[in-house]
Amino acid sequence: MDSTARESPNEAPRADVANLGLARPPWLYLAAILIGIVLDLVWSIAVVPRPLAVPLGSVLIIAAALLFASCVTLFGAADTPLPGNLPSTAIVRTGAYRISRNPIYLSFCLLHLGVAMLVNSLWLVMTLIGVLGVMSLVVIPREERYLERKFGGDYLTYKHSVRRWL
Repeated sequence: MDSTARESPNEAPRADVANLGLARPPWLYLAAILIGIVLDLVWSIAVVPRPLAVPLGSVLIIAAALLFASCVTLFGAADTPLPGNLPSTAIVRTGAYRISRNPIYLSFCLLHLGVAMLVNSLWLVMTLIGVLGVMSLVVIPREERYLERKFGGDYLTYKHSVRRWL
């Protein structure tokens, strides 16, 4: 497939990439965290006993950072760009990608949950559930269609052998 795709004959060509839209995962998670914080400021509802909030949140945030850093390293080793608005050049199958097709999104979820625990906010847990819905129903299927177009049978084999999340 060539590097451009057209939605209709009257539209300008656009790059064939996984994600050019506004629903970019880092922004979705950030927006959900901000919405959760605002809701918590209006009406605070604790999710865990206070003595557990900071230790649990800290552990989750550290785990998120370590997982994300390992994924960035794997993408670098595979010489493929990380952002979804750039064309993929390889399917990463090593490290965390042997267990999950979306470990970066899993790291975003851990970060979000870590912030929820740190702030001790049920609202942040609820906004995580919302962003998971958007990711599972909109963002990831769009990215998977792109990877199927780009890599064909190689991606389908990987997709059928590794779970989406865990």
